[in-house]
Formats: sequence, structure tokens, C-alpha cells
Amino acid sequence: MAQPDDCIIIGGGPAGLTAAIYLARYHLSVRLFDCGTSRAALIPTTHNHAGFPEGIRGTTLLERMREQAIKYGTMREATRVEALAKDGNVFSLSSNGRRFLARSVLLATGVFNRHPPGMEDAFHDEALERGLLRYCPVCDGYEVTDKRVGIIGTGSHGTAEAIFLRGFTKDVTLISPDAEHDLDDECLAKLDNYAITRADGPCGEYAFENGRMAVRVADGTLSFDSAYPALGSIIRSDLAVAAGAKASEEGCLEVDEHMRTSVPGLFAAGDVVLGLDQISHAMGQAGVAATTIRNELAEQKPLKR
Repeated sequence: MAQPDDCIIIGGGPAGLTAAIYLARYHLSVRLFDCGTSRAALIPTTHNHAGFPEGIRGTTLLERMREQAIKYGTMREATRVEALAKDGNVFSLSSNGRRFLARSVLLATGVFNRHPPGMEDAFHDEALERGLLRYCPVCDGYEVTDKRVGIIGTGSHGTAEAIFLRGFTKDVTLISPDAEHDLDDECLAKLDNYAITRADGPCGEYAFENGRMAVRVADGTLSFDSAYPALGSIIRSDLAVAAGAKASEEGCLEVDEHMRTSVPGLFAAGDVVLGLDQISHAMGQAGVAATTIRNELAEQKPLKR
């Protein structure tokens, strides 16, 4: 039987790649599963990543990180992991009809943002590329300074995002994705206090119009310089949960300060732990997890082979 890898990383985004770089440079045998669905690949240009004053495209950042991880010995598998289980002290993973073993596993699978209702994939991706559709006001709120912004959402989540973006521009409209808004008195008072316009849905019939994105709502068509979906995310934690890891009701994995899940030897980092949508935060968690993995494996036996 083949020797288990010291660590298998599931997820090829900034968290997974950072961990791979750390672990490979610790002289560990590292295998990275990357099925190509990192949200970082959808970023046209990030201006929020330290060290790139002119910004960097998401795909370029990932390519550089992959190159760095492979340089130090990371083995990359461009496939999806279909199952994860623990048998004694060893993890077993299934992917594309093959079985892999590991002494430790790091889950860095991230999340999937829910798209605006009725928006076709091709339009969605083009709108992202043009900066007309955005998902992270923390990352790129600066880019919509003094512009006309729409938030597709309702309830407390939509209200909070609208108020956050109100710090960048006075022209903010909260659009209900379905029919009438679902807003309690507290939300209504907050929106009024910040002079945030509201539009009932359903929203749809999206179009590009004179450099803006047009959205059909109940009372007609509105157009925006940028629109932010505030519709929540799907947490990609199923593999870890199936292996016995504890998670919140929303699906975020529970970890300690060293990024350990409730399953010994199983770690997690990035948005699968906390959907903060910040590359820097995910990379920091990955560094902590990787160093803890190295130290725990060293307690079991010397690492340099």
C-alpha cells in the first residue's frame, strides 16, 4: 500500500494554496485538490490585496500561487474530491475513481454566492467582468464611491449591506429579489435614517444599458453603475460534515484558534469557516492551520525523510 500523504488540501483558492506553500516548505508531502471553482478566479481586478498598488486579476494571483506551491513540491490534482472519511489515524479520499490516503486534511473549499434570481450565467459572468455586478463591498466598496448602487436583497442581511455601502455613496437602492420587501420596523427605520431607497420586486430582465446594468422591478426599470447581490452563500462544508466535523446551522465549520475542526487531524481555513470574503483573512488562517499541522505531525514522527 502506498504511503499516505502528510497532508491533503481540498480547495485551490488563496487559503488552500497558501497552506500548500507553507506545508511544502516544511518538507511535507502535500497533495492539493483543485477543481477550479475558487471565487478568486472571478475577480476582474482586486485593489484590496496588499503589495499590488495597481491591483491584480484573480486568475493571475491564483496562477502565481499555484506556481509557487508546485515549485516547492506540492502535487496538484485538478479534480473534485467526492468523499472524505477517517479510518483510524488515516484519512481516505475518493476522487475520479481513485483513492488517496493522508495523515491530515485541510478543507479550504470556500462558499458559493447565490446569484440574482433569473440571471443567466453568461450575463452574470460578463457583468462581473465589467464591474457592474459585485459581491464584496468590503473588497471593492471604494470602486463605487459616489456611484449609483443597487443591492438585491431584503431583510436584515440586505439592510446591513445597504447601510455598509451607504458609507461610499449617497445613491443606494435596496431591491427585493422576489416580491414585496420583507422588512421589519427596525430595518425600515434604519433604511429611512440613511435615506436608502427601496424598490419592490420581483427583479429580473437584466440588461446592459449605456454602461450600466438595468434591472426590471415591480414599478419599471432601474439602472445602476454596480449591483450587489445580498442573497447569502452556500457553504461548501459537506465533505467535512460527512466525516463527522461539527458545523453551524448555516454550514460554517467550527474550528478552534489553531483551525482544528472537531475531527482530529482535520483542519479548515477560509470562507468555509467564516464567510468574510477576504483573501488576506483566508491566507492568514491557512498559515495558522499549516503550522499546526506541521507541529502535530512532528509529534508523531520526524518529518524530514
